[in-house]
Amino acid sequence: MDPKVSIIIPFYNCSYVDQAIQSALNQTYKNVEVIVVDDGSTNFIEKISPYKEDICYVRKENGGTATALNHGISTATGDYIAWLSSDDHFLPEKISKQISFMLNQNADASFTNYDIIDENNQVLIPCCGMRFSNLADIYRAFLRYNVVNGCTVVIKKKIFDNLGFFDPTYRYTHDYEMWFRLLVGGYKMHYIDEVLTKFRSHEESGTRKYQKEMKLEMSKIESHYRPILAEYIKQL
Repeated sequence: MDPKVSIIIPFYNCSYVDQAIQSALNQTYKNVEVIVVDDGSTNFIEKISPYKEDICYVRKENGGTATALNHGISTATGDYIAWLSSDDHFLPEKISKQISFMLNQNADASFTNYDIIDENNQVLIPCCGMRFSNLADIYRAFLRYNVVNGCTVVIKKKIFDNLGFFDPTYRYTHDYEMWFRLLVGGYKMHYIDEVLTKFRSHEESGTRKYQKEMKLEMSKIESHYRPILAEYIKQL
């Protein structure tokens, strides 16, 4: 039987959540569970109601995306974890293609390319992410950039048992910290050169509203992890 994949959708007052849920349910890969973690929302909750029989819906007090993800991971029963922001969506073959690749490569984690879309799902920037031909280039790129869009990642759940969950002290860049922790912890992140996720750019997105806070968090993460990663690369 195909391994089970838990798709976790953190939700907080997002008007696009129904599109995210529908894209998760539309996966051609059938052994999935969709977990929507309501992080204390006060708006757009009604958009979830039509899907409640087909998803696992959990509600918690507001604590930020990292806490919602961690709650979802704790709830998940899958062998693999995929994270989908409530304003983004997956292409139908995302899970199928990524799991097939990971099984063939015996990979613990993988990420893909993505399109940036607007409020109406029109593509603004196709194939927006950096492209890689080998693992070494990915390691070196982390010495200069954040090269991974979190919603393109599929990761074995056991990694969180070994490395711990997302750090909620990084309210906006918890994923960035996790990828560094994963790399210096000895896990490889494999790149799949295909667009399988649509990343939405809109006025209410956190990447637009909290640029200053994100840059401060990223600076702290980079100053800690980049020297460790540089030493780790020397040993490869």
